[in-house]
Amino acid sequence: MIKKIGVLTSGGDAPGMNAAVGAVIKTAIANKITPFIVKDGYKGLVNNWIEEVNETFANDIISRGGTVIGSARLPEFKDIEVRKKAVKNLQNLGIEALVVIGGDGSYQGAQKLTEMGINCIGLPDTIDNDIVSSDYTIGFDTALNTVVEAIDKIRDTAQSHNRCMVIEIMGNACGDLTLFAAVATGAEVISVPESKLSEEEICNQVSKLAKDNRRSVIVAISEKIYPSAEELAKKIQKASGYDSRATVLGHIQRGGSPTAMDRYLSVTAGIFAVEQLIAGKGGLYIGLDKNELVARDIDKTLNMERKDVSKLISKIREINANIKK
Repeated sequence: MIKKIGVLTSGGDAPGMNAAVGAVIKTAIANKITPFIVKDGYKGLVNNWIEEVNETFANDIISRGGTVIGSARLPEFKDIEVRKKAVKNLQNLGIEALVVIGGDGSYQGAQKLTEMGINCIGLPDTIDNDIVSSDYTIGFDTALNTVVEAIDKIRDTAQSHNRCMVIEIMGNACGDLTLFAAVATGAEVISVPESKLSEEEICNQVSKLAKDNRRSVIVAISEKIYPSAEELAKKIQKASGYDSRATVLGHIQRGGSPTAMDRYLSVTAGIFAVEQLIAGKGGLYIGLDKNELVARDIDKTLNMERKDVSKLISKIREINANIKK
């Protein structure tokens, strides 16, 4: 039976991280295991920023966005000598296992630590939903609701002034946030990394909508697939005649109190992770598969194929193209 467990958050922050941290702490205490937090991710492991915490700490953070224990990227963690410092710090404190909350990059570090004798379990946490071995990641639902609320508000202005609005949405090479938000808000044009439209194709689609006297048009695009949302809006205006504006939602998508669904996923995944460590398992990633929590080898999860969304996008585009005002 293990006696001490650590928990850290790594990579980009996402709503639900704190709920997951709290669940790990409370589950550990319930099983007579002493919980520790590691501040600022892997950097905290190397610098020995490790503290024992209690149930009060866990209860106070469940509803908060971001991560109260901090997160930081540490590319140097790939170096075996750097990892040895982290392992030594953990061993000096008697910490035998670790829960790592983050994305794919975080899991690579977790796998390396497991190979060095510290059993690690990873929890899927990113607003991008780009961890392919889980149906949904912690933080995605909250970010999606933030995006939907923003688009709904922008639609009000577009409808009032007969405008086309280009909205750039986060995703880091994954179009799930854009796709889900576009479907939920009835966006007329969708362009994501998995099914990217050229700027000319977007202009042509908006021009057709203008000829149909559409009062407002929402063009939902993923980040990093066009040079500039502002420049795209200008090209749309020139081609279609719409007064066109661009909105880059940016980091507002990352913050905020987690939704009920994100809290539920965070807590249940946190409990499941500690159970795996108690069973003596490591090098595993906790994912959501058909609404069931599963534990898979980290190595396998990093090589799984991304789900194909092109058919859904084609169907939505076909429906939008066949609708006449």
